[in-house]
Amino acid sequence: MNTAIKPEANKSLLLATVAFAIAFANWGLIAGLAPLWRKELGVSLTQASVAIAIPVLLGSLGRIPMGILTDRFGGRLMFSILLSFGILPSIALAVNHSYLSLLFWGFWLGVAGTSFAIGVAFVSRWFPPEKQGTALGIYGAGNIGQSVAVFFGPVLAKSIGIPATFVLFGAVSLAWGAVFAFWARNAETKAKPRTFQENMRVLRTEKLSWVLSLFYALTFGGFVALSIYLPTLLKEMFELTPEDAGARTALFVVLATGCRPVGGWLANRIGGQQLLVYVFGGLFCAGWLMAVPSMIPFTAGVLGYAVLLGLGNGGVFKLVPQYFPQQTGKVTGLVGAAGGLGGFFPPIELGILKDVTGSYALGFVFFSLFALTCGLVLSRTFLHTPAPSHHRHIH
Repeated sequence: MNTAIKPEANKSLLLATVAFAIAFANWGLIAGLAPLWRKELGVSLTQASVAIAIPVLLGSLGRIPMGILTDRFGGRLMFSILLSFGILPSIALAVNHSYLSLLFWGFWLGVAGTSFAIGVAFVSRWFPPEKQGTALGIYGAGNIGQSVAVFFGPVLAKSIGIPATFVLFGAVSLAWGAVFAFWARNAETKAKPRTFQENMRVLRTEKLSWVLSLFYALTFGGFVALSIYLPTLLKEMFELTPEDAGARTALFVVLATGCRPVGGWLANRIGGQQLLVYVFGGLFCAGWLMAVPSMIPFTAGVLGYAVLLGLGNGGVFKLVPQYFPQQTGKVTGLVGAAGGLGGFFPPIELGILKDVTGSYALGFVFFSLFALTCGLVLSRTFLHTPAPSHHRHIH
């Protein structure tokens, strides 16, 4: 049976991973082009920050309803609609390139950020429990699409202009939406679609869904926070040039993204709970290294963070379908929303502490304490909560 479905499962994983990467590229495009459109529109830094935050916040919060809809209507339909919709705000931003347009249509462009919840529910149903960690880790590597927007968006904009760049990214999204609609298939499932009230019940009654959200707020939130704020940190702490800081940030993003599939694989081998024990312990130590205002320990801490955050992301999303096999989409939505939102508190915290104390050190100490807190929560919940009976052979 597994041999018969394997080619179709791998094809579905490929289609979904590319779809996720394209959606994330659209999601991050406004942020990627910010230095250019901010200068062109003549807006303040605060105004630019608001425009950048709007699509990111919507993309995070929207994962909850999108996960519920995917459980009910299937990933093929939801992904096709989401990708096809991407052309509309892209064209609107190209036609009416003003700050108010950026706010309004940027809000709708943020829908692309909900793609993560769709893909996890879609992919997990194609693979048996012992293979889901690796499959979801590979799928999660699609978040490299955000880096595509940040690194290649400005290059394209300087060559063909900002409006044409929006249209190009939107056109790619529309094209892959058509590809997904024609070639993707939902895995067969006997689970009956639940009502909205039944879907929301798991969020009210299952404490483990909120615990996983806490863990993802650290692992994915940490990735988002550092990928956004690391250039500023490097320039402020070590007076690096923007180019040097950008190159080091690129290394962080690639390393963290590349470790995510490894995290899924390791979670299959030793269990997601055990992997997170090592991840949280490592993050606790790495945070103290980053608190040292010297390039060598700071670099070691940042690279350690990249590896551990990537491994942790894969580990968390091994546990979601393992403990919630019939509610994967909606729990993924909750967890993904927490991860997205978790990426925006650390930069604010670091900035405030820098202004108050003159140093970032205390902020990194708080990072370590947050990792320690997650480790304590892990020991009191998952390590003392047996997996569902049909998954116990994994441990």
